[in-house]
Amino acid sequence: MNSFTNDFYLKKGIIFLNHGSFGATPKPVLQTSQFYQIEMEKQPVEFLGRRAGSLLENSRNILANYLKTSPQNIVYITNTTIGVNIIARSLELGAGDEVLATNQEYGALDRTWKFLSQKRGFQYINHPLKVPVKASGEVIECLASGITKNTRVLFISHISSPTAMIFPLKEMIQIAKENQIITVIDGAHAPGQLELDLDALGADFYVGNMHKWLCAPKGSAFLYASPSSAHRIEPLVVSWGWQSENPSGNQLVDFLEWQGTRDISPFLSVPSAIEYQEQHQWKEVRTRCHHLASLAYQRITELTTIPPLYPDSLDWFSQMVSLPLPNSVNTDELKDQLYDRYQIEIPIISWNNRKFIRISIQCYNDESDINALMNALTHLIPF
Repeated sequence: MNSFTNDFYLKKGIIFLNHGSFGATPKPVLQTSQFYQIEMEKQPVEFLGRRAGSLLENSRNILANYLKTSPQNIVYITNTTIGVNIIARSLELGAGDEVLATNQEYGALDRTWKFLSQKRGFQYINHPLKVPVKASGEVIECLASGITKNTRVLFISHISSPTAMIFPLKEMIQIAKENQIITVIDGAHAPGQLELDLDALGADFYVGNMHKWLCAPKGSAFLYASPSSAHRIEPLVVSWGWQSENPSGNQLVDFLEWQGTRDISPFLSVPSAIEYQEQHQWKEVRTRCHHLASLAYQRITELTTIPPLYPDSLDWFSQMVSLPLPNSVNTDELKDQLYDRYQIEIPIISWNNRKFIRISIQCYNDESDINALMNALTHLIPF
């Protein structure tokens, strides 16, 4: 048991190697969320009608500082899927236009673009990235080869959900700028796992979850729009902020933040999550977690003898890594056996006609968790 174990409500006896799916929130951060829920119930009209605006503004200011951008450039949303839907539906795309993505994008967002492409007539293209890769230049060159004169939007992950690969994002964004292509970034797994400087990154739009690696409560995420692109955003849900009689001066906030009665405590708890990680020297925590992820990388690769997708390096993965398994594996059966027989919670993924195991390492994990996983895999997978 490490020093972080008691800070989380994770069920005793479960080896939790799936922080990447929904995260887990430390007790002090959850207590902040519960405090605001109780505050709201004391006087709901006062809380939502008079206090919410200033409370959210203060929270956004702290988040903006963490993300290295202006508060004017961000707004709270509930998750990255909502954020990409807002952006995709706001962009004026039609017949003859192309949206370029990779074949490593998150399934719900693939469906978002495919749905809209069928409605509006543009093409959504999942350009295959060749794997294994050894250098970032291979990824950049491969994706750049998918750009055509009709490419209007580049949609890519910062960290891929199925492969856990960190994309060379800044270089890709620069190529898009040179071709006057709008960039939409799915940063679901980045906040808390990578250091972010959104202004320096230069994307037109960036969405990120705080409930994953930042460890904020579920239902906390943000949408970033650069000053030159914010005018493109339209409200997904039209409410009082559209044509407001008392505009705040921030169109993102006016259009998107108020959607009627909802629990805003996850948004208000984000500063507590940032503070928790600062208090616990999170750079050191991330380094330790990466070393454990690297250990899993090495031991699983040795066990399977299957070449990994990318090098064993911080340039390619941080606290989450996906490793190939034999194609003979039944993904559902292996996942169930790992949980039912060994109490290991971990995703087994089918991607691109191949099978993978995705390991997420957070502060509450230690080497004994990797040892338990290796023992289980050795018994469950025929080699």
